[in-house]
Amino acid sequence: MKKNIKISSERLMSIIKKPITTEKSTNLQQFNQYSFIVSKDSNSNEIKQAIETIFKVKVTKINTSINRGKMKSFKGNFGYRKDFKKAIVTLQEGNTIDSSLEIK
Repeated sequence: MKKNIKISSERLMSIIKKPITTEKSTNLQQFNQYSFIVSKDSNSNEIKQAIETIFKVKVTKINTSINRGKMKSFKGNFGYRKDFKKAIVTLQEGNTIDSSLEIK
């Protein structure tokens, strides 16, 4: 049983970090799917509410994954990039998100 708990508008704006604009994510748009980098402590219900209120669209499905940071070297020192959480959002037929929008 899902509980729809109302989330504050400040929390909604902090969930979505930025859209992913790669070749693969651009190809997903023909299937009405959009990719976003989201905060690591958010869950699917919070992401759904954030997308629906910010972009005013209807979300049907959300897939999330946590990507590990790659190992990199800089001037002989080894380190890792930051981990990030990615959400692929499927919208209802007829709904679109303008890809030129910037989230700040």
